[in-house]
Amino acid sequence: MLYTVIRNVEYAHLVVCLIIILRWRYHRSKRGRRYSYISKIPKQIAHLHELVSDLNNTSLESLRLSRDVFGRLCVLLRDYAGLRDSRYITVTEKVCIFLGILAHHKKMRIQKRSFKRSTWTVSIHFKAVLDAVLRLHDRLLVKPEPINTSTSSRFKYFENCLGALDGSYVDARVAESERAKHRTRKGTIAFNILGVCNEDMNFIYMLAGWEGSASDSRVLKSALSREIGGFRVRKGKYYLCDNGYTNCEGFLTPYQNVRYHLSEWGHGQAAPQNEKEYFNMRHSSTRNVIERAWGILKARWAILRSAYFYPVKTQNQIVLACGLLHNFITFNVENDPVEAEVPEGFEDSQSPIVNEYISTIETSPVWSNWRDQLARDMWNEFRHT
Repeated sequence: MLYTVIRNVEYAHLVVCLIIILRWRYHRSKRGRRYSYISKIPKQIAHLHELVSDLNNTSLESLRLSRDVFGRLCVLLRDYAGLRDSRYITVTEKVCIFLGILAHHKKMRIQKRSFKRSTWTVSIHFKAVLDAVLRLHDRLLVKPEPINTSTSSRFKYFENCLGALDGSYVDARVAESERAKHRTRKGTIAFNILGVCNEDMNFIYMLAGWEGSASDSRVLKSALSREIGGFRVRKGKYYLCDNGYTNCEGFLTPYQNVRYHLSEWGHGQAAPQNEKEYFNMRHSSTRNVIERAWGILKARWAILRSAYFYPVKTQNQIVLACGLLHNFITFNVENDPVEAEVPEGFEDSQSPIVNEYISTIETSPVWSNWRDQLARDMWNEFRHT
C-alpha cells in the first residue's frame, strides 16, 4: 500500500515537472514571437542602405533618381508637404517604398518582402507619400511664360508661344460596366490624360480622369471650362498642338492633309516643297517637346506603361504625381540619364488622336489668316537662306 502511494506521488511530481516545462517552453516561444520585429530591423536597415547609401547607380536603377535628388525630395516632402516619420518607419523608407512602386510597377506584396514590412504598412505609407506629393502641385508645376524666340532656336518662329500640349493614353483598370467608356480607338482600356509643357519639357498643367473614348478637343474644353483647377491661356498667347484640336485663338495646329510627322521629312524630294509643308515641318519639330515629355515620363515610371490595381481616383492621382516628380527631377538634374533614353523626334505611340483668358475653342478666320501669314514668312526666309 505504501509503495503504491509513493509511486503515485512520483508520477504526480513527474506530471507537475512536465507541465512546468511545457508552460516554460510555451511562454518562451510567445516571447520570441512577440519581439520578432527586432530581428527584422537589421535587414530593413541593410536594404535601405543598399538603395540610398551605397552606390549612385543603385539609386538610379532602383528609384530612377540619384541619391542627391532623392535626399532633396525627402527634405521637400518633410518641410513643405507635411510628411513625417512615424513610430517605426522614417520618411526616407516611406519615399523608397513609394518610388519603387512607381519606378518598376512593383506590387505591394513584393515591396513588403523587400522592406520586411506588412502589406498594410506598405499600402498606408504609399498613400501617405502620394498625398504629400500632390500637395506640392503649386510648387512643382511651372508657370507659363512666353518663350524667348531670340535665344530658342526651336521656337524661333513662334513668338508669344507658351509651349505645347497633347493628350496621352495611360492604361486603366476599371469595372466591367465602365470598360466601354474607357475603350480607345486602338481597343485598349485607358485614360486620356491632357499634358501641357514648356520648352524645357516641364509640365505646366495636367488633367487626368477622362475616359479613353473622349476626344482630345473634348478634354481640352473641359480643362478650359473648370473654375477650380482649370487651364488658363492669356489672350495673345498660344500653345502648339496637333490636329486633334481646333485651330483657333490660343491653339495653333498644323495644316491638315499636308505632311506633318518628323519621320516624313528628309532631303531632296522629301524636303518641304511649299510654305504649308515647311510650316508643318517646323511646327512638328517644335511641338515635339510634349511628345518627348510624355516619353520621358513613361520611360522613368513603369507604372504608367501598364494597368495597375488601384481605385480609379488613385490611378489618376498616380499619373499626376508622376508628372510632378518629373518636374522636380528636371529642376535638380542637369544631365538626366532617362532623358537620353528618349531621342529627339520621339513620338508618343499612346497619343490620342472680354475675358482675360480664352475659355472657348472655336475656329476663327482671323486666326487662320495669321497662321497663313506666319507660314509665308517662314517659307520666304527658308527660300532666301
